[in-house]
Amino acid sequence: QLVETGGGLVQPGGSLRLSCGASQLTRPYSARGWFRQAPGKGREGVACISNSGRINYLDSVKDRFTISRDSGKNTVDLQMDNVQPEDAGVYYCAASTYCSAHILAAQYPYWGQGTQVIVSS
Repeated sequence: QLVETGGGLVQPGGSLRLSCGASQLTRPYSARGWFRQAPGKGREGVACISNSGRINYLDSVKDRFTISRDSGKNTVDLQMDNVQPEDAGVYYCAASTYCSAHILAAQYPYWGQGTQVIVSS
């Protein structure tokens, strides 16, 4: 139901754009979140956007990442600029009924399979 695309290798300071497509999700689950998980670490909420356009970010990405929604395409993108080594990991798209200031995995019942982001020079 959720499919992430756009992962890959990026150099430190570079940019990458992830996209999340959705199908067969009912309207209440219109909020989207992006999460990441580095090896040996828990899943961390990076950004979320509600159906009304409310947006929240993890503090460490606030000035570098941008989440946006294309309602016509039913996609939610994550534009990652000035990517740093600590941004590496598997990035997941998830669906929920709301986007809260504290982006927690437990709030999201639906998940994609993830896409790998590797940061290396």
